[in-house]
Amino acid sequence: MDAASAKLIGAGLAVIGMGVVGIGLGLIFNAWLHALGRNPSAAPVLRQMGFLGFALTEALALFAFVLAILILLNVL
Repeated sequence: MDAASAKLIGAGLAVIGMGVVGIGLGLIFNAWLHALGRNPSAAPVLRQMGFLGFALTEALALFAFVLAILILLNVL
C-alpha cells in the first residue's frame, strides 16, 4: 500500500467520528424531549444541560473533521 492510499484510508476512518456524533446528537435530543415532556417546569435547567450536551458532542465532530483535514494535508 502506498502512502496516498494510507492517507485516504486514515482520513476516512477519522471521519467515522462524525457519523457517531450524529447518532449521539439524536440520542441527546430524544432524551431532552422526553425529559421536557415529563417535567415541563424544569425547562430552564434542562435547556442549559441540553445546550451543554449538544456543544460537547458537536465539538467531537469538529475534532474528527480537523483530524481528517490534517491527515489529508500531510500535517500528521
